[in-house]
Amino acid sequence: MTASPRMDGDSAMARFPPRITWQQLAFTIGPGLVVMLADTEAGSVIAAAQGGAEWGYRLVLPQFLLIPALFMAQELAARLGLATRQGLAELVLRRSGRWPAGLLLATLTVSCIGALVTELSGIAGVGELFGIPAWQSVALATAGLLLVVWTGSYRSIERIAIVVGLCELSFIVLAWLARPDVAELVAQAVQVPWHARGYLYLLAANLGTCVIPWAIFYQQSASVDKRLTRAHLAAARIETLAGAVLCQVVTAAVVIAAAAAFAGGLAGHVLDRVGDIADAFSLAAGPVAGHLVFALGLTGGALVAAIVVCLTVAWAFGEVLGLRHSLSESPIRAPWFYGVFTVVLLAGAALVGSGMSLVRLAVGAGVLNALLLPIVLVFLYRAARRELPTELRPQGGYGAAVAIVFGLTGALGLYAALMGLQ
Repeated sequence: MTASPRMDGDSAMARFPPRITWQQLAFTIGPGLVVMLADTEAGSVIAAAQGGAEWGYRLVLPQFLLIPALFMAQELAARLGLATRQGLAELVLRRSGRWPAGLLLATLTVSCIGALVTELSGIAGVGELFGIPAWQSVALATAGLLLVVWTGSYRSIERIAIVVGLCELSFIVLAWLARPDVAELVAQAVQVPWHARGYLYLLAANLGTCVIPWAIFYQQSASVDKRLTRAHLAAARIETLAGAVLCQVVTAAVVIAAAAAFAGGLAGHVLDRVGDIADAFSLAAGPVAGHLVFALGLTGGALVAAIVVCLTVAWAFGEVLGLRHSLSESPIRAPWFYGVFTVVLLAGAALVGSGMSLVRLAVGAGVLNALLLPIVLVFLYRAARRELPTELRPQGGYGAAVAIVFGLTGALGLYAALMGLQ
């Protein structure tokens, strides 16, 4: 039996991708960039700052070593979304049934709730820097996010998220203003205290705020909701790679700024509040620049991540329960989708009033993500091997490389988290 002309065309497209035009790239940009900006969220910033405060520049190199794992996971999610037109939860439900899909949904929900509380707590902490009560900051952020999502389209929400998220570039400015000692940075960057539990705990937190379960879900579902197709795959890969590099450069900048502010690291120094981090940056960059630049970067990342995690849960629930789950639908036509988004956001806002230390919460949420990550990576890789057409599956040398990187990343996360918790 000979292959159909459609299959031949698809195979040719996979082997010889069409030339990417600026118009195509501009249309494709969105899911990958938004999720990478959300990846550099409040939890990531706080975990990186705590790492710089305690261990100086010793957590700079791991940020760059995580780029391949971050890119591979997000690119595979994008590939699945564009080729299958389904989210990860929907693929698992169709292939494996409700129990595995339920496990994946539970894993995602726990990860998202932890992230959302961290984002809203970060916004509350920024408000307190300028004398605004926490409840007012959280209420204003919650109302704004509800307004944006309930009244906007996918494209308008995406544009707002990108503009707000680019405020994170201020952390690169902050690292420059901190004037790090380059010789000390290079010397400490290659020092890895593998046997120090405190270091391993923060390494797990940084890993868990880099390759994040909810980020993988978001990029796949957002690619579907944006109606991208296989014709956009090459552009999506470029966007994802550029976003991964940008994400880790910003995170490394936070580590560098914090390490410089604490003069190479003060062993055992624990930050308890957002104000502690802002005050430390102010020592290196000046009181005005330190507070304003830090507040701008943290708020931008937190707002984007809050949108992403709430949408991720809403998409996943819709996929598993078979309900309408698209931003192209109005709240009247998709009440459960918008309802889940609203309930999750309000629940997160309510939990922020618990009074828990934001820094410990953010680091703990990152460690939790590191523990949950192997589950998501296994589901992601299995889905790619089963659901993608042959020409798009991770196979051969690249397939082996993805399997090895996923295995090492998951194992490192488990090891660092379990050893750090002892």
